[in-house]
Amino acid sequence: MKVRSSLRSLKQKPGSVVVRRRGRVVVVNRANPQWKSRQG
Repeated sequence: MKVRSSLRSLKQKPGSVVVRRRGRVVVVNRANPQWKSRQG
């Protein structure tokens, strides 16, 4: 599955987790909730 490059940069941030929710790829960050995004 392709992951968008904007999600890859968010994935590098400390505390971020990549999860799949209902068929979507979501980046969640508990340390800084501002850095959250989704694809699909």
